Amino acid sequence: MNKSIYTAALLVIAAFTNIQAQDFNPKPFPDRVILTWKGNTAVTQTVTWRTDTTIAGAKAQIKAEDSSPALEEAITAYDADSRVLPGGQNYATAKYHSVTFNNLKPGTVYAYRVGAGEYWSEWFQFTTASADQNKPFSFIYLGDAQNDIRSKWSRVIRKAFAHEPDARFIIHTGDLINRSNNDQEWGEWHYGGGFINGMVPSMPSPGNHEYVRDDKRKLILDPHWGLQYTLPGNGPKGLEESVYYIDYQNVRLISLDSQMIILDEASAKAEYEWLEKVLKENTKLWTVITFHHPIFSTAKSRDNKDFRERFKPLFDKYHIDLVLQGHDHTYSRGQNLPRGLSGREASGPVYLVSVAGPKMYKVDGAKWMNVSLENTQLFQVVHVDGGNLKFEAYKTSGELFDAFSLKKSSRDHAAEFIDMNPAAKQ
Repeated sequence: MNKSIYTAALLVIAAFTNIQAQDFNPKPFPDRVILTWKGNTAVTQTVTWRTDTTIAGAKAQIKAEDSSPALEEAITAYDADSRVLPGGQNYATAKYHSVTFNNLKPGTVYAYRVGAGEYWSEWFQFTTASADQNKPFSFIYLGDAQNDIRSKWSRVIRKAFAHEPDARFIIHTGDLINRSNNDQEWGEWHYGGGFINGMVPSMPSPGNHEYVRDDKRKLILDPHWGLQYTLPGNGPKGLEESVYYIDYQNVRLISLDSQMIILDEASAKAEYEWLEKVLKENTKLWTVITFHHPIFSTAKSRDNKDFRERFKPLFDKYHIDLVLQGHDHTYSRGQNLPRGLSGREASGPVYLVSVAGPKMYKVDGAKWMNVSLENTQLFQVVHVDGGNLKFEAYKTSGELFDAFSLKKSSRDHAAEFIDMNPAAKQ
């Protein structure tokens, strides 16, 4: 072979064998645009985004959507709160910016964009919660993303959005990434959600993979978390970034930090006392709690007995309706049936475990489960319509796998459960 051709061939081979990961470094243009809530869901909306450190004076602009292309006219501008995330071993220093739009009108579509100078995002839309507490709405629930996020999880959140494009928020039950403080993985997570994150607010709960221990063995939450998710901050002292509640119309949604409950006694006590107060003061008809580690596991070796024995009595006492969990990388649905009885406990919630990413575990036959599934990526949709709630679990193909409904007339009583599993009808 001609020496020059041989050399060229080696260079081509070298180029292909040294392909670098996708470039997720920050740039002047906004990226990782994501909606959350810091305040009242009917009259506020919070947006957070990232740029490189050259951007000063970041802003967000908003107007009620009127379908006109003259979006730059009659806008309201907000100055952003900006904070720096110092660079790590494998990623660059970045700036995270956040704005909370306020004095919005309930049940209204708004258009907004974020940026500074010549560097602006596209215009996004969102819809505020209705002032009518009983107006129907839906939300999406996703279990762990964790591994192969860009490659294999992206299609799940996109299929969920395609199936329920008017969903009002998305609950993520922890382990959104695999390695704490890995900016590449966070880049994949934001890439997967893409414009969906900028239009449908997120409600994230941290999992064990969002934590790492420092030199003194203290549990540390990924520094990305508090910068990219601007949350209500109404949790117990020291846990404001990961424990919170949000009211959406007639539903109270509560996020717990199960990693800290399981591994830190002081945090477990603080979360319990906080949760009891939040439940006692609750005036909403429906109550949904979400966290990462299931209190009823699909695997005997992963049982969280102490967590269950401490918190389950609260769930029963205050008639929690749904407990949405992740961690076990399977699907399971159960009603905590006492052995020998038909029908669920009068006061107990429906417990769900699900997985959206490709990492899979086995179900070993734990007796609390009524429905289970292995080796399947799923998304879930919850519909709320006054005193009726419908839960649907879908395979990534779009096939309905599991469903049930709840009927409720008072928050002081448990909901009536109706099984709608497609297999049960055959």
